[in-house]
Amino acid sequence: MTYPSHAATNKTAELPSQLSSMAVFLLTAVCLILPSGYSIGAVILFLAGCGLLITRRLPALTKHDFWVIAALVAYALVSMLEAWWDGQGSRGFDKPSRFILAIPALLWVLRYPPKLAYLWSGIALGGISAGAWGGWQKLVEGVGRAQGHTHVIQFGNLSMLLGVLCMAGLGWAVIQRHRGIWVALLLAGAAGGVLGSLFSGSRGGWVGFPIVLLVLYRAYGTQLSTKLKAAALAAVVLGGVTVYAVPQIGVQERVHQAFSDVALYVSGENRSTSVGSRFEMWRGASQLIQEKPLTGWGSNGYAQAMADFGEAGVISAEAAQYGHAHNEFIDAFAKRGVVGLVVLLALYLVPMRLFARHLQANHLATRAVATAGVLLPVTFMDFGLTQVFLEHNSGVMMYAFMLAVLWGIYSAQPADTIN
Repeated sequence: MTYPSHAATNKTAELPSQLSSMAVFLLTAVCLILPSGYSIGAVILFLAGCGLLITRRLPALTKHDFWVIAALVAYALVSMLEAWWDGQGSRGFDKPSRFILAIPALLWVLRYPPKLAYLWSGIALGGISAGAWGGWQKLVEGVGRAQGHTHVIQFGNLSMLLGVLCMAGLGWAVIQRHRGIWVALLLAGAAGGVLGSLFSGSRGGWVGFPIVLLVLYRAYGTQLSTKLKAAALAAVVLGGVTVYAVPQIGVQERVHQAFSDVALYVSGENRSTSVGSRFEMWRGASQLIQEKPLTGWGSNGYAQAMADFGEAGVISAEAAQYGHAHNEFIDAFAKRGVVGLVVLLALYLVPMRLFARHLQANHLATRAVATAGVLLPVTFMDFGLTQVFLEHNSGVMMYAFMLAVLWGIYSAQPADTIN
């Protein structure tokens, strides 16, 4: 049974909508400060969506909804096919299945959209808490790189994601009744998220920041006065200089190390540095792609082939130990062939293209959600340049369920009427 519109409007929808709001808030507010914190809100949305499927209280889906669902399903199925063909057993089906599990969550959000105050406050608190937690680990506990409760690269990049999404939410904040409070909260979340990334020393999240700024400029910058544009540019430059100049943050050391690693690799003195090992992994994986461009090697086949390369001296022994290529796109191509690369690109580009239609929507609340929807795949594509981000549960859960939430909100009501 289907209903003629996405959003339920009668009083019986109040409790389900409150459930949506709380789950969406939890998805980001505690995602990095609790072990597997990103799973709490996701599980609530999944179970609620399963209830819709059981009772057949499904929303009517548009063609664009089907495109987003198709991207999720295609990526999951190709990854599961690889796991079956490669003999990985049940472990190979675990992470791909999360993209399927996000579909009931998407249906729930379409049927019962949350209030946007819960979305943006959750993201802001998530960014603030990530920055505070990262700062505590780095400055008080004295760890080399802040990592929260997860892998250091995952922590840093997801912290950056929260900060970036806070910037997207500023368009919504400025039209609220208490806009001063909301703007301050989101700016604090943006600063916290970026600082959490800096404290982690995860350089991959910094590479694509200019692209993030370009998306934000396209969404909001064209309507700013020249003075505001100059002030924003000055703030970005001053912030960059400051974080580089303060040694306690660790950015300066990580930047110098990257240049040193490249120089050592080019000279041939050391191919086993952090950057050098990535170059070696990419070189070895590229050779594997040339041998099996259509079918790929599978995860087990890839690991064995790279180990053989290491023993033969084709790549460094350090690089041969890793089970992935430290690049999402090269890794997908090497393991799942050209089809694997295509479905990965679709996972990112399909929703990006659909969200981008309203990057300059007249209603700023709509524009904010659209901007966040574009920035989600943009940041993950950036993260994927130096890390197989979807190889980790945190990356899979945050992308799949944040996409479900953002698309559900975006699609649940006609453009320019999100409130």
